Amino acid sequence: MIRIVVIVSEPTSLATTRGHLLLALQAAGYEVHAAAPVDATTVRWLTENGIRFHPLPMERAAIAPFGDTLLAFRLYMKIRELKPQVVLTCAIKPIVYGIPAALIAGVSRRHALITGLGYAFTDRHKSLRWRMVNAVARLLYAASLRAATTATFQNEDDHDDFRRLGLLGLTPANVVNGSGVDLDRFKVAPLPEKPRFLMIARLLRDKGLAEYLGAARLVKAVRSEARFDLVGDEDPNPAGFPVSELEAAVKDGTIHYHGPVEDVRRVIADARIYVLPSYREGTSRSVLEAMAMGRPIITTDAPGCRAPIVPGVNGLLVPVGATTPLAEAMIQLIDNPDEAECMAKNSRSIAEQRYDIKKVTAHMMEIIGVERPL
Repeated sequence: MIRIVVIVSEPTSLATTRGHLLLALQAAGYEVHAAAPVDATTVRWLTENGIRFHPLPMERAAIAPFGDTLLAFRLYMKIRELKPQVVLTCAIKPIVYGIPAALIAGVSRRHALITGLGYAFTDRHKSLRWRMVNAVARLLYAASLRAATTATFQNEDDHDDFRRLGLLGLTPANVVNGSGVDLDRFKVAPLPEKPRFLMIARLLRDKGLAEYLGAARLVKAVRSEARFDLVGDEDPNPAGFPVSELEAAVKDGTIHYHGPVEDVRRVIADARIYVLPSYREGTSRSVLEAMAMGRPIITTDAPGCRAPIVPGVNGLLVPVGATTPLAEAMIQLIDNPDEAECMAKNSRSIAEQRYDIKKVTAHMMEIIGVERPL
């Protein structure tokens, strides 16, 4: 039996984002192991599905030379102990430390899945701190990806940037349509008549939170009936959004903040239009989920954001970091309900054609080299 170890930095992604792939690998006859920081709900799900979990302490956002050295050593020891034939790493720290560890441990198939580039590649202000983080990230990626069997991206822009920056070397690279969306779970919901906007994101500046709040204020000044909802948790990332600014927007009635929500289907069903003014994504899972439930999308003309959108067909694209165009797009869909309803139908259609999780999983299985059919 072939043994695979899947290493991630965000444990909840094992069930929510990678769950379909893990179960498909298992069904194909693989012995599946997962390594990540501990999350009780995720560990329970993995255990119930016969997937072996290995706790892996990891500071997802922090740059900590001692802690990261210890992480690299732990990864090497765990991989050497498990003796897998395949290792799949997702996100920057599992990739830059897990791929070399797998090479040294003698693993023959070493796969890197770049799900997004995050703060290390998206600070629009090019601060000194960001320049240092970016330089380190590029060096680490270049070293680790040259040791990978394959590198897989979730949008063409990230792939092209890594090629242009010389970070891939001769490593074969692939592009998949994000992580996909479960069309059976995220079913079409009736489109509410009231102009209710929704954004789901971790509380980070580079998700476009300032722009969302600013656009909400502009829209409410001229369309007082509009409502703006925000779902998401705080994040230790250096680009974290100040809680004080969020609290002020809640206090003055600009937005309704729900915090983290375990099942987002209810909040998507309550919304008429989904908004994500992010500066960069891999491919946003929340956008795909909103599309699957039949919602028009307003997002930015940025890598990973524009990929699922056909402008004027299932949504609107606005410039990155621009509040006024975002507000204008919101008003356009408030004032043109027929256009919004047409986009809603097209969103579901595009989700079915390109982002069905079954199709994405099949593509990932092909990349990993699974010989048995799903």
